Amino acid sequence: MPMPLWWGQINKRVFNPRALRSGKWQAIHHVGRSSGRPYRTPVEATPVADGYIITLVYGQRSDWVRNVLAAGSAQIDIGGETVDVTDVEIITADEAFARLPPDTKGPPSLLRIDEFLAVRRTDARSRSDSDATSGPTSEATSDPASDDPGGVGP
Repeated sequence: MPMPLWWGQINKRVFNPRALRSGKWQAIHHVGRSSGRPYRTPVEATPVADGYIITLVYGQRSDWVRNVLAAGSAQIDIGGETVDVTDVEIITADEAFARLPPDTKGPPSLLRIDEFLAVRRTDARSRSDSDATSGPTSEATSDPASDDPGGVGP
């Protein structure tokens, strides 16, 4: 069972803005399902062969996860670039660790995190679909939006 959602509300107002400013965490850009408003949420995204595995501290019930699932895509600020991602799916901890590098450290067991989000880089998808050796298709974008509950704390 993931962290309680009420803690995400505290994160939204206290820790997430600081985490985004610190630059320590990756940020996922997503759009509100109802409002259409753009958001940025700090996340922990670990690279895998064709994309990223994102730790879901609050599980799939958090707003940012529901937004990304509804859209089917998002953007992640990672390693100094903004990467377009798609093929979004919730996976179990066992599935996540089967895809992650063997030396990847898991979240503290106290947090009881059992859900992860798998996303595929759009440039990885286009290469595998066409067997072409094209470069990345993502472009850096500016998103001044506020943060959303369900990210990670400092």
